[in-house]
Parts: sequence; C-alpha cells; structure tokens
Amino acid sequence: MEGEKGKTRRLGGIYSGLAASEASNMHDIWNPWHGCVKCSEGCRHCYMYFLDRQRERNGADIYKTRAGFTYPLQKKRGGGYKIQSGEMIRVCMTSDFFLEEADEWRPDAWEMMRQRSDVKFFLLTKRPQRVKDCLPPDWGDGWENIAFNVTCENQRRADERIPLLLELPFKHKGVMCAPFLGPVSIEPYLASGQIEQVVCGGENYDGARPCHFDWVTALRAECAAHNVTFCFIETGSVFVKDGKRYDLPNKQIQSEMAYKSGMYYAGRPVVWKLTDRFGLAIPEEALYRPHFRQNCARCGSKPICNGCSDCGRCDK
Repeated sequence: MEGEKGKTRRLGGIYSGLAASEASNMHDIWNPWHGCVKCSEGCRHCYMYFLDRQRERNGADIYKTRAGFTYPLQKKRGGGYKIQSGEMIRVCMTSDFFLEEADEWRPDAWEMMRQRSDVKFFLLTKRPQRVKDCLPPDWGDGWENIAFNVTCENQRRADERIPLLLELPFKHKGVMCAPFLGPVSIEPYLASGQIEQVVCGGENYDGARPCHFDWVTALRAECAAHNVTFCFIETGSVFVKDGKRYDLPNKQIQSEMAYKSGMYYAGRPVVWKLTDRFGLAIPEEALYRPHFRQNCARCGSKPICNGCSDCGRCDK
C-alpha cells in the first residue's frame, strides 16, 4: 500500500497547480475565495479537502484569496490584461461561487466579470437554489460572457438541480456529472434546448467510488441525440468497463483513457457575444486562440480546455 507521503509526491503536479491557483498562477482558473461546506454525495471525497490536508490545512476554512481575488483585472508588466480577450476562465474551482459564506465578496466578483465582458467565465455550483437571490440587480436575462453549470453526480441531484438550472436566466448553461457516482439520464432536460454542454468524469483520491463506462456511453447517446456537446474528461481512480475493474491512480492515464474511449461528441456550436469595455463586439481574429503542446494531444479535457499556459512544467 502506498503511504501518505507517496500519495503526496504522486499528486504533486496537480496539487501544486491547484494551490498555485489561489494566487492565480494558472491562467484558466480564478479562485476569488477558497474553502467550502460539503452539501451532497459528490462532496464526500472532495478533492479540495484532500489536497488541503496534504499541506495540513482544513478545506472547511473559507477565506477570500489575497493575490488571486482581483485576477480578472490584473495586468502584465508590459501592459495589457493577464487574461486575454476570449479566454475561458473557470471560477471557484476550490470552492463554490454561490457559497453562503462568500455573499459579502460576490458583488465585487460580479463587478469584475462585468468589466471583463471580453472574457468567458465558467461558473459551477451545487447550490442552484441560492442563485436567483445572488444575481446582480441589473442581471436581466443574463450576461453574454457567463456560462452557468450545475453538478449532477447522480440521478437524484440531476432531478433536483437541472430544473432550477433551466428556470434561471443565463445565456449559457451546462451540466457537470463529476464525480460520476451513478447512472444519470437527462434526456427530458436536453429536450429543452437550453443545455449547451455536458461534461462527465470519475472520482479521485481517497475513497474514490467507481465510475462505470456504461454510464458514460448512455449519457453520451442522449447528448448526441439532441446535438449537445459531450466530453468525458477522465475515468477517475476506479473505472469499470465490461465488468472489469481498473485501478488508475495516475490522472494523466485517466485522461488518456477517456480520450481513447472516443466518447467526445461535438454538438451545436456555442455562440459567444463578447464585447469590449465600450460594448462593441470584438472581431473573431482579435480573440484568444487556445494552443496546445504535444502531450495535450491525448488528453480527454482538450476539447473544452483553455489551452496551454506555457508554465514550463512540461519542460522540467
């Protein structure tokens, strides 16, 4: 059995990335606050709690990040924003954007997203019941640069959260079945035409529960039937295919296996209407184009990835 120190070394790459994201060193992640309160089955083996334990911290401690809070407005030394026009930024990957404990900080976060109307912001929550009361006063039918997604780790949570997703005023909506803990059917919700993207992936780290390939193929079939983009990003640490169990602790291998499965489905294109600070449409040629390195070719997340940040880790 692998000891805790061994686990820490094995997880060093991904953990250092998540930890660094508090200071906004990962170009596609913005963590304005860190820490969370567990609220459903998918939280039981939360990766953030696990990774915080590796540095002797408590994932239940919620705090506003210092260097990272203003990331969308931060500029490079030579001028210009660190985040380029057209980039997709994932928000609160070590928390929940609609966490009650973050209510006092959220208005400032909304204001930064308003100012950066040239950037796409990906919001993911397990708390859609709170969203309506947490929107800015002038939200209207939604901002063009915000994608709102709910986590649906099993059928119970899909039937609880997706109806709320469909009722809420957002221009872009999606579903995240991760950690994928049981079969999920969302065909009636896909029929609404509101859902643009569905992502799924298995669970990781201590106590990871199995992800079954049959669940993945069934969900993909529903998405393909409604021309909705589907992306299988990783198998998780425990993967079951054709009745056989596979233990895959290495996240890179998990991602490669998801890629090899051929499950990705490109549905109808998502149309983003990004504007500059004057409200003028930004020409397509002026928007960020994701670029990738050779080792990205077999990654399950590539179709929905913001591209390489050129951090230099691949060269070490």
